Amino acid sequence: MEEFDLTTREGRFKYFGSVDPVEGTKPKVKEDMADLQNSRKDFLFEVDSVGINNLSYPVVIGDFQSVGNFELATSLEKDEKGINMSRLIESLETVNSNGVPLDFDTIKELLSKLRDRMKQNSAELTVDGKWFFNKPAPGTGLNAVANADVVYSAAFDGESFTRKQFGMTAQVTTLCPCSKEISEYSAHNQRGNVKVLIDIDDSAELPATYKEDLYEILEINASSQLYPILKRTDEKMVTERAYENPRFVEDLIRLVAYDLVELDWVKGFELECRNEESIHQHDAFSRLKYQK
Repeated sequence: MEEFDLTTREGRFKYFGSVDPVEGTKPKVKEDMADLQNSRKDFLFEVDSVGINNLSYPVVIGDFQSVGNFELATSLEKDEKGINMSRLIESLETVNSNGVPLDFDTIKELLSKLRDRMKQNSAELTVDGKWFFNKPAPGTGLNAVANADVVYSAAFDGESFTRKQFGMTAQVTTLCPCSKEISEYSAHNQRGNVKVLIDIDDSAELPATYKEDLYEILEINASSQLYPILKRTDEKMVTERAYENPRFVEDLIRLVAYDLVELDWVKGFELECRNEESIHQHDAFSRLKYQK
């Protein structure tokens, strides 16, 4: 029976089944290795998108660092077998400065590099993450960090964006108009989620405050807003505002849509409102699509 020196890591590894590497016959130098991805012949179809997704990477959204979940891809020509996927992250690294700034100038730069490095016709990206920002309480003005989910999605053909989208999900308070109408006192209310994905008009000027402007639209049309810190006087204001502004999901989605249509840089949008009903075991929702 083979003896093992269990006082060494190598001995312990072999004791648990590790074996010595074989000499092998295949090349060890890159230039001598086969490059299957660069094979060229008729592979039957072009591929619209090929790449990587579910990549966690540091980003900067506004004034705070966050974590982005990335999908990076390019097109693929009919006569090429595949892409060099390591170049996707190599390209991402070129715009990483203690986090990738999430803005459309940086996204355009990244997509241009992706397209050129991969020698393809187009490149695309989708990244979502949490946007953190300071939000004061409505009465006392006490500041604390709030958050909203955001998503950037874009495609670039070397000349211009062929897709330029920004999305956001904000949490709000909704108070039921029916409940208020039929009850002797009080009314049921709940946390709601307002989610929008905007098609941005690339010919229009995107304001520097587009995130803040959109967040205000999603919140202000609800019964009331959510805050990270509330003192008693703040809580009174928030509670009474909700009672003064009852909203069905149907009401909320129409009010938000009206404000979105008024924005010059919005070409179209998909909108969803969802209430986490406090007196039911189900949610209530409404959806709306609009193109100018």
